[in-house]
Amino acid sequence: MSKKIVIVSGGKLEEEVCLPILEGQKEGYVIGVDKGVEFLYRHQIMPDYIVGDFDSVQQEVVEYYRKETHVGIREFNPVKDASDTEIAIRLAMTLGGTHLVILGATGGRIDHLWANVQCLTIPFKAGVQAEILDSQNRISLIGEGETHLKKAEAYGPYFSVFPLGEEIFGFNIEGAKYPLENHVLTPYDSLCVSNEIAGDEVVITFSAGIVILMETRDKKEKTKEM
Repeated sequence: MSKKIVIVSGGKLEEEVCLPILEGQKEGYVIGVDKGVEFLYRHQIMPDYIVGDFDSVQQEVVEYYRKETHVGIREFNPVKDASDTEIAIRLAMTLGGTHLVILGATGGRIDHLWANVQCLTIPFKAGVQAEILDSQNRISLIGEGETHLKKAEAYGPYFSVFPLGEEIFGFNIEGAKYPLENHVLTPYDSLCVSNEIAGDEVVITFSAGIVILMETRDKKEKTKEM
């Protein structure tokens, strides 16, 4: 049985993206992560757990959860060997999560973003679906074999692929504006940025390794009121 767990981290949290996901989370769990706890508190969304060192959170918010609720609290020393988001991902897996949606993992510092992308490896290697989501991006990992990216289900009109770690040999993309056949996907070129689905779906195949898949769309411009 599928169990979705939503992780609310401390990066960019857009109400138009986050609130529908959180308000629709009737089963599974919600985990607040450090600064992301304030977003949940502000919108009166009760998490099941909060985790982190809470060095970026207003202390009255943390005290509210300590004294007024039965929310599970996992507090850590700021001097630790894992990021707060990684700790939340590992907690989600111990709770039996089969689909992890990570909000607030983008925006702000690029080192935090890259650490969060790399942390997707943890659930990926355990066979758990996980994705980072914001208004413009859906980031996930794909492995050997075939991956079908259907136009009707894609997050946006563009997709990009990058190897996570070593080169990917025999890499193929079918059904895209820019197809590839028996390509060597390397971590130091930009060839595979901003491709597009040409027909109904794209099929990506390779025999070994891990690839970052980013489905993307341009930022919507706000219309000026007349």
